[in-house]
Amino acid sequence: MSATILVVDDADTARAAIADSLRKDGKEVLEAGSLKQARGFLEMNQADICILDILLPDGNGLSLLDEVIQMGWQPKFIVITAHGQIDYAVEAMKKGALDFITKPIDIKILKKSIEKAEDLIAMRRELEYLRNSQSTTSKFVIGKHPRMKALINLAQRASDASVSVLITGETGTGKEIVANFIHQVGPRQQKPFIDINCAAIANTLIESELFGYEANAFTGAASKRKNGLMEVADGGILFLDEISSMPLDMQAKLLRAIEEHAFRRVGGTTLIRVDVQIIAASNRDLKEMIQKGEFREDLFYRLKVVDLDIPPLRDRKEDIPELIGLLLRQSNMSMGTNIQDISPRAMQALKDYDWPGNIRELRHALERALIFCDDSVIDIQHLPLDITKV
Repeated sequence: MSATILVVDDADTARAAIADSLRKDGKEVLEAGSLKQARGFLEMNQADICILDILLPDGNGLSLLDEVIQMGWQPKFIVITAHGQIDYAVEAMKKGALDFITKPIDIKILKKSIEKAEDLIAMRRELEYLRNSQSTTSKFVIGKHPRMKALINLAQRASDASVSVLITGETGTGKEIVANFIHQVGPRQQKPFIDINCAAIANTLIESELFGYEANAFTGAASKRKNGLMEVADGGILFLDEISSMPLDMQAKLLRAIEEHAFRRVGGTTLIRVDVQIIAASNRDLKEMIQKGEFREDLFYRLKVVDLDIPPLRDRKEDIPELIGLLLRQSNMSMGTNIQDISPRAMQALKDYDWPGNIRELRHALERALIFCDDSVIDIQHLPLDITKV
């Protein structure tokens, strides 16, 4: 949902020129020629951004900044000042205006200021949505990037069809979150979601973890039978994270279990049939591993019935404001804080950074900011130095 922009100026020609230019960019624009008209729009919560001239026929435009404090939804103000009105501009910034622009207006500068306002509004909307949402999918941000929209569409279809899914992407891009999304929106949402990090389990133990074992099946095995994670996940989803770490002999056994929907416990003879949707994830190039003989080609194609490649955060920076809203909400809850806003310059610094650690690094940056922020707004001094010195 795009932001609605209210242009307040008593000069009809100037107001129309701004409004027409913004509408050509696909913006939703309202127009007001007086304080009274502007107040009517704001009281109805119809504007997200207000481009405000100061000298209006029925009063000083800055009075609106005081009035919106009492409103539930406070728009972002961009104040228009003439030369000789700089004192008004300083007063506007003290009252919480996002920016001020001097006349004659450079439309490119104005649009850049609007973009900053839209970022802050996107973050605030995400926080508001999460605060009111009862949805189990509220841990996931789709965002505006076309690749993310296409990815979520594929994920939804894969969930409905219960087919195998291979999720690829750099470390920290949110592969497990996408796997959880598939579970939450599909027909298996009431069944188990079982995850296993293949890189965290010794090669000698991964078979027994996946398939379980019979009592005393091998040295060190318990005297009671243990069910494997594939059996525990019956009816639901088994998420195999870092599938690239699985040894080749185990890859062959996994392939057979997926194709036959059945397996035997270690040390057992009984064939155990299961209905499990397999989701695998890797941050390594599996095709390159296949060429090196490190990953089975047949397993690769069996897993990638649907292939979801998550773009790195540096390629989807337009999604950063919404991600900040999501992560800020989660971090506030986990850390016992209640910081709901971020300054324009801090937001710009977060958008300018390239995020080699992706969403995970963004989460840690916000957690650090919450630790050092004693105010109600995260500012640039609260962010890590490697972000602010870019």
